[in-house]
Amino acid sequence: MEDKDMTFWGHLEALRWVLIRVVAVLFLFMVVCFCAMPYLFDHIVLAPTTADFPLYRWLSKLGSLGPFFPDFSDDNYHVEIININVASQFLTHISTSFWFALVLMFPYLVFEIWRFVQPALFDDEKKNVGWAFVFGTGMFFLGCAVGYCLVFPFTFRFLTEYQLSTTIVNQISLTSYMGNFLMLIFIMGIVFELPLLAWLLSKMGLVTKSFFKKYRRHAVVVLLVLSAIITPSGDPFTLMIVFLPLYLLYELGIKFSRDKAPDEA
Repeated sequence: MEDKDMTFWGHLEALRWVLIRVVAVLFLFMVVCFCAMPYLFDHIVLAPTTADFPLYRWLSKLGSLGPFFPDFSDDNYHVEIININVASQFLTHISTSFWFALVLMFPYLVFEIWRFVQPALFDDEKKNVGWAFVFGTGMFFLGCAVGYCLVFPFTFRFLTEYQLSTTIVNQISLTSYMGNFLMLIFIMGIVFELPLLAWLLSKMGLVTKSFFKKYRRHAVVVLLVLSAIITPSGDPFTLMIVFLPLYLLYELGIKFSRDKAPDEA
C-alpha cells in the first residue's frame, strides 16, 4: 500500500498534522469549557461538597452505617472551599478547563491515533487494535465515572468530617480540593485500563491466563493495599467499594488473556 511505503519524513509530516488537529480541537474544547466553567464548577466539581450529592442522598436512606462512617443523614452537610492565593481562582479556571476539555475530546484523540497507525497494520491487526481503542476509551470513561460518583465523594466526606480534636476546624483550600478531585478521578480512569493492559501483555506473549491465576492471591493483597491508599478512610465498607471494582478488573484481565503464549500455541 502507498501509506506503508511512506518515507520517514512523510510519517513525520503526517504526525505533525495529527498534532496540529489535536491541539486545535483541544483549544476549541478549552474555550467552550472555559465559558461554561462557572456552571460546571457549581453543579459538577463542587457537587460532592453538599448533602444534595446523589450518593449522599442514597446512603442517607440506609440509615446509620456504623461508628466509623460519616453521618449521611445530615441534610446540613456543606463544606466551604476557601481561596488563600490571589491567582488561584483564575489559574484553577484555566487548568480545570484544560482537564475537562482533555476528557471530552479523548475519543477524538483516540481516533486520531487510530487513523495514524491504521495504514501500517494488516487487516486482522486493524480489527484487534480498533477494538482495543474503543474498549480502552470506554473503560477510561467508566473509571472516571466511578472515581467521581463513588471514590472521591466517600474519601472527601470522610476526611472533611474526621476530627482529631473538636477545637480544630477544617478549612479546605481550593488548591487542595482540586488536587484531590482530579487525582482520584484520573487515577480511577487509568486503573480501569488494567484489562486492556493485560490483553496487550498477553498479545505480546509476556503473560498468560495461568500467570494471572497463579498470582491471584498476591494480586488480592496488592489491590487491597492500593485500595487502602486510594481511600484512607480506614473503614471496611469504603475499602471494599474500591477493592471490588479493581478485583473485577483483574478477573476481566484474566478473561481477555491468552491461554498460551503465541510461540506455544
